[in-house]
Amino acid sequence: MERLLTLLIPRRPPPAWRALLSALFWLTLGVAHAAIPLNGAWRQVHAGDTPASVMAEYHQGALKSFDPSLLQRFPHDGAGSWVVIAPQPPWDNSGRVLTIYPPTLANVTVFAGSVPMTLALDDFSAPFHGHGRLAWQVPVGMAASTPILLRFDPSATLVAPVRFQVEPMRDYVQQDARWLVFASACFAVMLAMVLMALCFAGMLRDVTYAWYAGYILCYCLIQGIQTGFVFHPLEWEWLSGMAVMVGSAAVALSVAFASLFMTRFCELQRYAPLLRVPITALAVGMIQLVLMRSSQVPLLVHVAQILLNPLLMIGAALLLIAAIVAAARGSRQAWFFLAGWTPLLLLTALSSAQVNGALPQLDWLNDASVAGGAFEAVVLSLGLADRALRLRHDRDVVRVLADRDALTDVLNRRGWTERVNTLLSASTTRPMALLFLDLDHFKLLNDRQGHNTGDRALVAVANALTAELRPGDLFGRYGGEEFVALLDNTRPEQAMHVATRLCRRVHRLEIPVNAEALLSISIGVTIRHHDDDVESLVERADQAMYDAKLKGRNRVCMYRQDDGEVRGANPSPGRRLHIVERRESDK
Repeated sequence: MERLLTLLIPRRPPPAWRALLSALFWLTLGVAHAAIPLNGAWRQVHAGDTPASVMAEYHQGALKSFDPSLLQRFPHDGAGSWVVIAPQPPWDNSGRVLTIYPPTLANVTVFAGSVPMTLALDDFSAPFHGHGRLAWQVPVGMAASTPILLRFDPSATLVAPVRFQVEPMRDYVQQDARWLVFASACFAVMLAMVLMALCFAGMLRDVTYAWYAGYILCYCLIQGIQTGFVFHPLEWEWLSGMAVMVGSAAVALSVAFASLFMTRFCELQRYAPLLRVPITALAVGMIQLVLMRSSQVPLLVHVAQILLNPLLMIGAALLLIAAIVAAARGSRQAWFFLAGWTPLLLLTALSSAQVNGALPQLDWLNDASVAGGAFEAVVLSLGLADRALRLRHDRDVVRVLADRDALTDVLNRRGWTERVNTLLSASTTRPMALLFLDLDHFKLLNDRQGHNTGDRALVAVANALTAELRPGDLFGRYGGEEFVALLDNTRPEQAMHVATRLCRRVHRLEIPVNAEALLSISIGVTIRHHDDDVESLVERADQAMYDAKLKGRNRVCMYRQDDGEVRGANPSPGRRLHIVERRESDK
């Protein structure tokens, strides 16, 4: 089962992840310096075997020798395997601990003294247990040179190769503490990423984050079972006797979640549409395997167990191919997926080779799978963050385009109105002025010189007016040749001064309407009252603009309210009416 579990998502941490790599280094360093030299021998269990007969065969040299410090694979079928571990000099009679790494889900019985002791990951009654490995405390009265006899029970699933160590108690405690810190940090990183993804899934209403959370959570459970972390130190007694079934379900569900996540995350519908269907089918198939495995119907359970490994292999390769295709066609998120997923295949290949007896020196693969899970969780979280930022950027671009006038690139009527409403709601006391601007004789310019010339004139005027206004002023095209500007924190005299400056700026563009006149602009000005809304402001400024038109154009008129009566601006050339520059031919 261990190799089955590690097929899904083992990861090897890159050199950049110094913290986890450092933890792995110290774990390996502790093993290298603390181990007592050992010899080992084994054979399969036969009918009628007794511990005494097996030890007699061992002393006669009838058992197969192996190096306990290297990973050794024992048959998982039949009646099990006998293993003898013999400490070599120099012997140390102080407190010692025998450890088996990685821990196996099958029971291991230790024959020492008159009462055999069974080691099991899900044994919560044992007075002594290891973390991330099976551990047996050597009795104090047992001579250091005494061989230790073990029996590995048969397993219905594939059993991972294991190595053995006998180390002093003080070194064991240090090594155990290091592993607990390392594993706790890795699982904490993964669970933190899961919680963050679930929060974003709820806030953004994006199921992609939920698929990611399910994927990482299942992988967490897989590694928790495989390393024994869920049994010790978490003490999940409810999993006792169910580890194989729950682990198989977690493996299948993790592939299903990974497939659904990858389909949306890498945008397969856009970049690899032909691969989207088989990947979706893979997700559905894995869910069906979970249902079959949980059905308790022997035939369905057997079929599900047979199909799981081939589908894992096919699915891992299929997801890798889809990510490569999507990345090659321009999917930015596919590169993040590849960065997290590619180590899976490398570690899967190495683990498969170990199961078949190769690479016995690489005893760090099991811990690397835990560290790699945390690494992948972080990488994919960065990819999700990048995706969210890109979607937000695209949304902002669309919003800007929706609020901007396509010709002049200033705010359109809708965008300007929304922003003015927001500004008016923010404060009812701050002085504000609204300018309503209309180009003089623009229809004549269009009729005589064509719409292209008219469009160029609108662009030139919009650019000139934008340059004259402050960055905080809200300027937009209201429609046709009409523009509007809301001047924040501006009093009447200041508004008239700004409007006059705008008139002069447009007139000095020297855009000819005909042989006699230049393009000019008429402006109506009104001051904001405490009960004003956008419509009332525009209505008054529009009336003042028409007064400016009636008084001869190319000028500014202020809308005023005297004694409760609303009327147009005074035509006298005082502070309420500004006549702007005119050509000699206009006089």
